[in-house]
Amino acid sequence: MKILVDTCIWSTAFRKTIDKDSKNIVDELIELINEGRIIMLGLIRQELLSGIRSEKQFKRLRDNLRAFEDYPLVTEDYEMAAELFNKCRKKGIQGSNTDFLICAIAIRNNFSIFTADKDFKSFSEYIKINLHKVRTHGR
Repeated sequence: MKILVDTCIWSTAFRKTIDKDSKNIVDELIELINEGRIIMLGLIRQELLSGIRSEKQFKRLRDNLRAFEDYPLVTEDYEMAAELFNKCRKKGIQGSNTDFLICAIAIRNNFSIFTADKDFKSFSEYIKINLHKVRTHGR
């Protein structure tokens, strides 16, 4: 199964210092990359590149991320994202438009979502998303 990697996971991997819990996340991301299972979205690429102060760092990250093609979005993704937003809001669950777009793309394409954002756990109570868990084999 392909894995849609959320911004927070990428950000964890790009930190200068990594604690034990973060190391497991980074190791899992590396394994998924090596397995060719990563899905990149343009909106996640934009989030990762936004706010970088140094032009040198920006270019380095931009160039590294170019190894991952942006997955193409269709009109139905945006429509489904709005439906999911409305469904969760009726249940008292709030989330960003970006998060619901990630959910819609994952649902339409049968992708899992790799995230550390606890909002997705809340969403999963009301919408059918698969959340990728860090595998522990051999660690």
